[in-house]
Amino acid sequence: MTASRVDFSLEFQHSYAEQLPGFFVSLEPEPAPNPSLLQFNTALAHDLGLDCEHFTPDVVEQLFSGNSLPRDAQPMAQAYAGHQFGNFVPQLGDGRALVLGEVLDRNGKRRDIALKGSGVTPFSRGGDGKAAVGPVLREYLVGEAMHALGIPTTRALAAVATGAPLMRDRQLPGAVLTRVASSHIRVGTFQYFAARGQVDSLRKLADYVIQRHYPEISEEPRCYLSLLTRVAENQADLIARWMLVGFIHGVMNTDNMAVSGETIDYGPCAFMEAYDPDTVFSSIDRAGRYAYGNQPSIALWNLARFAETLLPLMGHQDSDEAVAEATAVLETFMPTFQNCWYSGAKTKLGLALGEHLGAADETERKLIDDWFELLAAHKVDYTLSWRYLADAVEGQVGNLRTLMTESAELDAFLTRWNEALKDLPKVVVAEELRAKNPICLPRNHLVEEALAAASDAGNMEPFKNLLQAVRHPFTETPTCARYVLPASSEFTASYRTFCGT
Repeated sequence: MTASRVDFSLEFQHSYAEQLPGFFVSLEPEPAPNPSLLQFNTALAHDLGLDCEHFTPDVVEQLFSGNSLPRDAQPMAQAYAGHQFGNFVPQLGDGRALVLGEVLDRNGKRRDIALKGSGVTPFSRGGDGKAAVGPVLREYLVGEAMHALGIPTTRALAAVATGAPLMRDRQLPGAVLTRVASSHIRVGTFQYFAARGQVDSLRKLADYVIQRHYPEISEEPRCYLSLLTRVAENQADLIARWMLVGFIHGVMNTDNMAVSGETIDYGPCAFMEAYDPDTVFSSIDRAGRYAYGNQPSIALWNLARFAETLLPLMGHQDSDEAVAEATAVLETFMPTFQNCWYSGAKTKLGLALGEHLGAADETERKLIDDWFELLAAHKVDYTLSWRYLADAVEGQVGNLRTLMTESAELDAFLTRWNEALKDLPKVVVAEELRAKNPICLPRNHLVEEALAAASDAGNMEPFKNLLQAVRHPFTETPTCARYVLPASSEFTASYRTFCGT
């Protein structure tokens, strides 16, 4: 069945399809029998330049379920490969997603618009190509939370229930997510063509990525080596940002690493509560490969796989020389990550003010390390520990004391921390701490509560209330009180997240 075509207030472009033929399969989404709008992202629509005021609710539901398509959309499923939990799969691809095309937003930035959960594609690998309400709303919610935290991320434009049930471990209501991304090009996209020895295709892909994401290096004689450098730098910064808010991606396969530097594919993701670098929530990560504390090393491992795909483009007859140059870039990843990590932690401790501007020095790094050792020793709530520092700088240490039973260790740290802050006005520091340390995140028990209400009872109110709260992560109000407290230890001990497929 062919989807009807409607006029759309955005003009689609198709640079990926036009410049990279053979990198995708064209097809149309499967129809949704009874679509109904779950959530629409008005703010994102505005950023895109999308005028929906003249759309009736029926048109919105038809459009974002895939029943209708913008007149100039050219839906396609992209090809890619990937290492999944370290095992290489030469063909993965969009098994339940279709990129409709690209738009230029109000700032002139090119962004993909895609449907996720829109049906079977040639890459579905036996799956039904559909998505359930719960995983769709999880991606919507967490993407908006990450955006509000200032972390590069894909975002959801709309979530629409399809009216068709799906069979997973039980029957679930189906849904389609409309996802917006800087692009959907992954490390796995490069691996797809590298695995087939298609060097010309690799070069076309690399040139396209440079043109779209890193145009400043397009004229450099060693642009492919520079591409590796830029992607590595962006990933170092991204992973540091994740970890500074306690985020655990949960499935850092190479097909889930976007070369744009955005967070992509929110499957079994979660936010850490009690601080422990070994924290894992994903039900499929039984060996802890993608634990919180392993994320930097896994990002480097993924980048090494990316580097392997670029070696044929390096311009050397001697492959050893190309390997040496790529290795030199990869060796900068951990120092870059550490710099991003310490700079972010320095800001979260209120030290990036006045004469303290700049990278963390040796004394500041030692103070940061000791703070994390204190968090680990007491396994205290990660988010609240940082937030309560604002109270502590104002002389109100009671909240921190409730988290840490051994007050002598805490007092010793606070003495050194206050000494480091002695030249800074306490009011200014407290404001900075509250502006940089979130109070309201998508707490795992609240996410599950909201998703269960929407999926099992069709009740969207818990989701809408939680979404409103996490869109203002640094603002503490009386109405957000229930979104601040952590889950019970019993809930957290048994909590597991699941892949959306």
